Amino acid sequence: MKTIGVNGETLRADKIFINTGARPAIPDIEGLDAVPYLTSTTILDLTETPQHLCILGAGYVAMEMGQMYRRFGAEVTLLEKNTRILGKEDEDVAAAIHKILEEDGITICCGSELQKVSRQNGNILLELASGGQPRTITCSHLLVAAGRTPNTDDLGLEKTGLRTTGHGIIPVGENLETGVEGIFALGDVKGGPAFTHISYNDYVIVSKNILDKQRLTIHDRPVPYCMFTDPELGRIGLTEHEAREKGMDILVAKLPMTKVARGIETGDTRGLMKAVVDKATGQILGASILSVAGGEIMSVIQMAMMGKVPYDQIRDGVFAHPTFSESLNNLFMSIEP
Repeated sequence: MKTIGVNGETLRADKIFINTGARPAIPDIEGLDAVPYLTSTTILDLTETPQHLCILGAGYVAMEMGQMYRRFGAEVTLLEKNTRILGKEDEDVAAAIHKILEEDGITICCGSELQKVSRQNGNILLELASGGQPRTITCSHLLVAAGRTPNTDDLGLEKTGLRTTGHGIIPVGENLETGVEGIFALGDVKGGPAFTHISYNDYVIVSKNILDKQRLTIHDRPVPYCMFTDPELGRIGLTEHEAREKGMDILVAKLPMTKVARGIETGDTRGLMKAVVDKATGQILGASILSVAGGEIMSVIQMAMMGKVPYDQIRDGVFAHPTFSESLNNLFMSIEP
């Protein structure tokens, strides 16, 4: 039996489940704590459109919020210290999204590191090092979108024998049990992809294992996700870069949306479809779908991956015309074995 104290109340249980989520990470930048910066949570409380919204970071939150507020009428500038946006995506996919956002009128400043923040005449002054040169930007609002931090620092974990990584993550095994028997960590606190649907699947794994005596694990679990820009990015499995880093022998399928009949018919041909296939087995390893309904198209590929359907069956399969999924025929026809 384990005992914990919560707000003066003593609770006892055989098993403890930690699922306290994460919060926006705030980088240590001079002057940042002295200005009214926004996070992915507080920006939703705005009642007026910012005149000029600067966003620190160029990940998924920055993409979604940046495009949304640009379409609300704000001037939007993205600041990214790396050489490109969306570092976890393949370069060609990130480049396509970069082009779409610039077409929307968003200014993207890669290779720009924010060094100091201050207030100036009611606005926010940002001092940057851009391409090795000093630069300043004045904006009305600053959104900090620089990742998230697990909510583990104030749980008193040191009293349990649990240890966290330097980033506050609680390490777990494949069944989500921590290094202390009977204590499990679920969702964002255990690290890995921080998505709501992953947290829910963690619950499914733990509940079925404990209540139904199953042996489910997170090993090789498919991790689908969507970035809800317009068009949206649907992602599943490995990117081309990840597969090549692993030394895998792969085939790459790629199709611009300008070659997709449904895109042409509806007048939106922005983006591309891309998939990675194991050369020896024909199994689909992953896909990136940047398209209208990109998440829905990605889900078709995910089902194929779950069912071990090889790419050539999709290439030669019959899909209703005219649908976006029909173009999966053409996507996999682009493979040259």
